[in-house]
Amino acid sequence: MPKVGMQPIRRQQLIEATLLAVDQVGMGDASIALIARLAGVSNGIISHYFQDKNGLIAATMRYLMSVLNENVAARRQALKDNSPRAHLQVIIEGNFDASQVNGPAMKTWLAFWSTSMHQPSLHRLQRINDHRLYSNLCCQFRRVLPLAEARSAARGLAALIDGLWLRGALSGDAFDTDQAQQIAYEYMDLQLAKQTSPNTQTRASEPSRAANAQRAGAPLG
Repeated sequence: MPKVGMQPIRRQQLIEATLLAVDQVGMGDASIALIARLAGVSNGIISHYFQDKNGLIAATMRYLMSVLNENVAARRQALKDNSPRAHLQVIIEGNFDASQVNGPAMKTWLAFWSTSMHQPSLHRLQRINDHRLYSNLCCQFRRVLPLAEARSAARGLAALIDGLWLRGALSGDAFDTDQAQQIAYEYMDLQLAKQTSPNTQTRASEPSRAANAQRAGAPLG
């Protein structure tokens, strides 16, 4: 009979063993037997907690995603500056955090992206992760830009973050976090600078003027 409280410990051991196995031999060759051996448990333990390898891979990806989200949340809570730029900056930093750019994590992310095209359950996880990044970016850009421009800026920055991460992961060299962040910051600042243009200011102020007119009882038009 398993000891009380062992389930989360065993699950974490197996997730860490999965990251190590993928780092060593790739996801395709990361067998149940290898993962169990690296975790120091029997093969049956994996079936007990995750049913099969796909279940373990999904749990490993949820773990990496949760670490990413927790890192971004912790950085945002520590902010003293509530500006859109500050919030966008910590989102960028979180996506290039050491927990996301170390060897095992990068190889697992790459394998996950490839496998998710053929596994519906993993594809759903990928869509959730993509939407979360886009939504968080769009929310901050929307504070200073009209909706269409905010959406465009969010899509561009999300693509840039993914692209910089991918190029770094495939380079074969140590990930240059400072360089990746700096490139992302430059794009971010370029998009935020649009709020100072006269046309943007006019469009952004239209909803508030309309709301004021309605409160005052003035006709709209």
